Amino acid sequence: MPTRKKTYPHRSAKCRSSKKGALHRYPKWAWWVGGLSIIGLYVCLFYYFFVGPYGFRWRAIYGDAKYPDGYEIRGIDVSHYQGDIDWELLKTAMIEKCPVRFIMIKATEGSSRLDTNFKENFRNARDYGFIRGAYHFWSNKSSARAQAAFFLSKVHLLEGDLPPVLDVEYKPAQMSTEDFQQEILAWLHVVEDKYHVKPIIYTYYKFKQKYLNTPVFDDYPYWIAHYYVDKVEYKGKWKFWQHTDAGKLPGIKGHVDFNLYNGSYYDLRKLCIGGEEE
Repeated sequence: MPTRKKTYPHRSAKCRSSKKGALHRYPKWAWWVGGLSIIGLYVCLFYYFFVGPYGFRWRAIYGDAKYPDGYEIRGIDVSHYQGDIDWELLKTAMIEKCPVRFIMIKATEGSSRLDTNFKENFRNARDYGFIRGAYHFWSNKSSARAQAAFFLSKVHLLEGDLPPVLDVEYKPAQMSTEDFQQEILAWLHVVEDKYHVKPIIYTYYKFKQKYLNTPVFDDYPYWIAHYYVDKVEYKGKWKFWQHTDAGKLPGIKGHVDFNLYNGSYYDLRKLCIGGEEE
């Protein structure tokens, strides 16, 4: 005959009473303070890990395009986010009475992702008379050599094109700065060996100062992202400045990044592959 499990009602009641007492141990204002503190901590952590490092990306579509004075060589950068581009309209577009001279085009990301609009954008940019460039978006999920090999397999630059570009915006938290720098240099060296020109490094200026602030990286042309300022705060040398991503142009739906070149049109042509041989 099975034995029944004994129950002790007074024990469960006592337990419930203890829990109820714990809940009412603190006044209501203390619960409000605690709850608001947790929310505040969450907001701070979210900003620190997700907004702060990429703040220039988050503010973009809510700002107005700024046009820094003193520069005449203007350009844009595009990817599949711009959708289908009307190149007939774009070829006569002007930025502050200056023609669009160059277009940077997203090509690859990591070791396996090809931008869906790259081939069309890359071909049309040349056909419509723009100086074109192709950039690779760095990923922390695959090795530098694998990413370089993938980029070289998908992008075939010609004389007159800008040097290849490495877009690097974040570092793996678990990797030391020294190891991260060696990975970046590995990509740069592999691609440089292919085209015999130094690739362009794209990043935002605080990232450059924090993670790429060693003399070896100063040998590379620098494309700086720094929005909502009248002048670049970075004190080092730079070639390109992405000064807003709230630009508007005929032929492109929505917003597009505006860039400028720190030099003359002749200097820009000399920077291109084969330019030094002219």
